[in-house]
Amino acid sequence: MIATAVFAVWPYIALTIFVVGHIWRWRFDQFGWTTRTSELMEKRWLMWASPIFHVGVLLAVGGHAMGLLIPASATSAVGIDEHMYHRIAIAGGVLAGAVMLLGFALLVIRRFVARTRLRLVTVRADVVMYILVGIVALLGMTATVGWGMFGGGYDYRATVAIWLRSVFYLHPQVALMAGAPLIYQVHGAMAFTVFAIWPFTRLVHLWSVPLAYLVRPPIVYQVSVAR
Repeated sequence: MIATAVFAVWPYIALTIFVVGHIWRWRFDQFGWTTRTSELMEKRWLMWASPIFHVGVLLAVGGHAMGLLIPASATSAVGIDEHMYHRIAIAGGVLAGAVMLLGFALLVIRRFVARTRLRLVTVRADVVMYILVGIVALLGMTATVGWGMFGGGYDYRATVAIWLRSVFYLHPQVALMAGAPLIYQVHGAMAFTVFAIWPFTRLVHLWSVPLAYLVRPPIVYQVSVAR
């Protein structure tokens, strides 16, 4: 019953909150749809911590997409056998995790260094977000290093990945996830928890990345001099 609740029910609750929460936030709190930037409060730490953290997140997301959403049969079809994939996954996972955790640690330290000033732009949702994201990152890194490098390896593509895809197929295979090592189970459940709180935190700024700036025509400024 617990496994069913965590791996078959909670993902859909979390995803529903994710979608409905964003719609609600956009309709009733557009002025709050912001990162609540704290650059004016403290800039020296932020100029290093933020880029490092965001690069780590992008690397981690890319690695998860390749490992969880792409079936093993697809990688085998392009000539990547299990041994090669394992080496690539470990190297990429350690790199992504190290960069992300470094950036995250710098952001957390910054909160203590400039605690008085940053308190003005810090709300409870930020604290919850930091805690959950930190837990998910640490669990992922521990699984990669502990099981992947020193634990003899674990073929999560045969269990965790299939379970995740089955959630989106609306037929969750609970038994596969329930048979995975505990750290993978907690990591997966906590990841969906992050999705549940996403709409109510500054994470919404992801959907406001100004990509249009990359393709918009240049702005020409003309200065007229009064005669």
